[in-house]
Amino acid sequence: MKKEKKISCIIVDDEPHAIDGLKRYVASIPELEIVKTYIDPVKAMLDIVNGEPVDLILLDVDMPGITGIELGESVKAKTTKLVFTTAHSKYAYEAFKVEADDFLLKPYSLAQFLKTINKLFPRKIAETEIESSDNGDFMFIKSKEDNLRLIKIRYKDIVAVESKLNYVQIHTLEKSVTTYMSLSEMAKKLNQFDWFMQFQRSFIIAPEYIEYIEGNAIKMQNGTRITVGEYYKKYFNDFIDSKLIKARRK
Repeated sequence: MKKEKKISCIIVDDEPHAIDGLKRYVASIPELEIVKTYIDPVKAMLDIVNGEPVDLILLDVDMPGITGIELGESVKAKTTKLVFTTAHSKYAYEAFKVEADDFLLKPYSLAQFLKTINKLFPRKIAETEIESSDNGDFMFIKSKEDNLRLIKIRYKDIVAVESKLNYVQIHTLEKSVTTYMSLSEMAKKLNQFDWFMQFQRSFIIAPEYIEYIEGNAIKMQNGTRITVGEYYKKYFNDFIDSKLIKARRK
């Protein structure tokens, strides 16, 4: 029996953490295969235009030098499907003009990404299960501090998840529980929900529980303090802009 050819994919995003997140999403779908990733849109344009066609290009919009919209116009003929990924909904119309096949608004969950891929490649993508996905609203974790007792944690109660080497500490308003798991493993579990974000390598947070922001420092309602990482500043500033109420000029 002939082996089914994988869906070839190129990722272009000037933010390394965004590429890392997409790599994790792609890794959860066996039918997808990353051919190349680029943080430099100029280099991406030269390589893609002069290279072999691919099945899918995932393309950020707000990039230096060449915008994703301009790049999309140049590489559209070299891909079967073109998907824009951006934190700005204002680019949706421009994406429509380039005849993009879909538009993912950051931050998007693994479930949203999978839905898009299933829609674009319905005959190639199997009924992929999201690893560690829960249909319920809670999980049980083994508590390191309490002799591995199973502790019930509601996803909606999670304020932040903090990396502690080979462990993660899950913070809620009422308690903190440490369990043996990496932050990336926990991220797979939380990616099915839309309300978690990452602004620092060692933390995943629920912005609903932010008490205040001062410069690049975030204070959570349970007292947890986070400093925004360098790679995440642009993503963080986009988040602030989307939530900030601005006074009208007279």
